[in-house]
Amino acid sequence: MTDSEYSQAIEDFAAAAAALDLADGLAEVREEFVGADTSLVYFDGNSLGRPLRASVERLTSFAEHEWGGRLIRGWDETWMQLPFEIGDTIGRAAIGASAGQTVVGDSTTVLLYKLLRAAFDAQHASDSARVEIVVDRDSFPTDRYLVEGIARERGGRVRWIDVELDGGVTADALSAAVGAETAVVLLSHVAYRSGYLADARALTTIAHDAGALVLWDLCHSAGSVPVHADEWGFDLAVGCTYKYLNGGPGSPAFAYVASRLQDTLTQPIQGWMGTADVFAMGPEYRPAEGMRRFLSGTPPITGMLAMQDTLALIERVGIAAVREKSVQLTEFALRVSDALLSGLGVTVASPREADHRGGHITLSHSTMREVTAALWQNDIIPDYRDPHGLRIGLSPLSTSFEEVLEGLVAVRLAIKAATPSG
Repeated sequence: MTDSEYSQAIEDFAAAAAALDLADGLAEVREEFVGADTSLVYFDGNSLGRPLRASVERLTSFAEHEWGGRLIRGWDETWMQLPFEIGDTIGRAAIGASAGQTVVGDSTTVLLYKLLRAAFDAQHASDSARVEIVVDRDSFPTDRYLVEGIARERGGRVRWIDVELDGGVTADALSAAVGAETAVVLLSHVAYRSGYLADARALTTIAHDAGALVLWDLCHSAGSVPVHADEWGFDLAVGCTYKYLNGGPGSPAFAYVASRLQDTLTQPIQGWMGTADVFAMGPEYRPAEGMRRFLSGTPPITGMLAMQDTLALIERVGIAAVREKSVQLTEFALRVSDALLSGLGVTVASPREADHRGGHITLSHSTMREVTAALWQNDIIPDYRDPHGLRIGLSPLSTSFEEVLEGLVAVRLAIKAATPSG
């Protein structure tokens, strides 16, 4: 690309970004986020979302009035029910679940362990031949590590699905992996590396036809991609709240258990908060009915506060509008990348079809680890994933099209600086 061609391309993309921002029905929402009015370019909203200004006010008020003023009385007044109230809001706003099936509790890892282990045990107890846990080799590390650990712990085995790093689990791949020995299938709705968007309805049906239960990892879809847990026949799901739900660093995850399974699954971490009478302090563990039985210890109340504001915002604008802008953002990023970066040897390691793509894309180049570090020093914040992947997470509620262009121009300059012939 000559200098004149580059200048023209920048001019054209700047005009396109301005037009897209002007037409953006969610543009005003961006002003509600802390830091969105600064020059920092944030390409990591799929790892840690920006806080809402309302959340800052909520946290301050909680410390001064509820925690500071009500002290332990807060448990009786509101806090004990908060995991279920917020869980129902997540169900309604983000994952298409009716009330009484979603709860906020532990970390993603702990909740995945609970539900995966419970599902495996229930399946194996009803049919001793069901000893396999199916998972793909490019699932997020925690998911794979848990599968291996539970299989070892319970005398089961792992059935691996091989996937392309720029794709994910397809219907054909899952059909070939499940069968009479399958106990449970663990799948990611949106692949953490490539952004591949799985056909959750179809894959759930395939697993059910084989007699298996399915546990969905919704970490990269909740709050960004429409989910219809009830309609699609989900058995179980877990998702984090610090990405698109903006709950803050380490905010607790949520668990979904379909009503039909709640009384038959035995969660393995038996704690006082999951008992039928929490304050009876009885001599033996008796599980509560419904979603309370999937709690263990004291709920992390302060970690649940901030996500409430984003959930209210999603309900206000609608998840369909969020998804529409998400698609527009990633498509714009792909167009800019093709024009400005492909000539430098950058390839797209994500699906190009919007129906197969979640809310982030990954760009591949041999210098991306060095490029990511350089960008961070200049307030351009993507993240890096092996092999050679620069991941761009575009949170629809807090990201503008102008920001996307500015960030990708910076990526081009960083690659040229890191490339000897650049």
